[in-house]
Amino acid sequence: MKKNKEELIQISKQIRKDIVEMLTESASGHPGGSLSAADIVTTLFFNELNINPENPKDENRDRFVLSKGHAAPVLYSALARRGFFDPKELMTLRKIGSDLQGHPNMNDLPGIDMSTGSLGQGISAAVGMALAGKVDKKDYRVYALLGDGELEEGQVWEASMCAAHYNLDNLTIFIDFNGLQIDGDITKVMSPCPIDKKFEAFGWNVLVIDGHNYDEILGAIEKAKNHKGEPTAIICNTVKGKGVSFMENEASWHGTAPSKEQCEVAVKELGGEI
Repeated sequence: MKKNKEELIQISKQIRKDIVEMLTESASGHPGGSLSAADIVTTLFFNELNINPENPKDENRDRFVLSKGHAAPVLYSALARRGFFDPKELMTLRKIGSDLQGHPNMNDLPGIDMSTGSLGQGISAAVGMALAGKVDKKDYRVYALLGDGELEEGQVWEASMCAAHYNLDNLTIFIDFNGLQIDGDITKVMSPCPIDKKFEAFGWNVLVIDGHNYDEILGAIEKAKNHKGEPTAIICNTVKGKGVSFMENEASWHGTAPSKEQCEVAVKELGGEI
């Protein structure tokens, strides 16, 4: 059953709490980009994706590829809260013997459609899935989530050229445009801007939205589904570390786990208790 906007907001708070607690427990990982993508992932997993935890390999399911694989915590939380595995397992993140590795592994955890980690490769896999859907005359849709710093990878643009060439209108990608990567401001590291004009030049349908506004996220998904003949890129203006005041817009939180004391503050800000 699809969740309404208010339900999605509450689920996103739970997912953000999961992210903070998981990373505190593991003492390593990537909070900034996981938190900035939480609203996008929540909308997909609880309102849009045609998936079934009881049959995670259904050949007719929609596909989701986390191209920015280091943001695995947001994906793990969404899968757990969607019923693919017990949420108690979230606290095993990055521990020896856990199925929740630092980057998603499709061989270990149900609900993961592609192992990712090397930036730029996820979108290529998503293009392949979308092309296969066209060849096999399937109705499933493919969604991928990319980081803005990831756009510095040349493979992203090769895949984008391919997607447009084959008119993959069953493919929608989200760009988590929070403006920061591990080395700082993306425009100073290796600017991919203007992102919208680049995708337009490569033959994509392009939408620009507030990546934390559920009305805009939902509306963009519908526009993408109704657009024919071209893949769609949804550029989402987001805030790195969204929801945790001391993490917001701070590049230092790209790959730094919070302490127990910081975790307590963050969880309280998100409206809950440890």
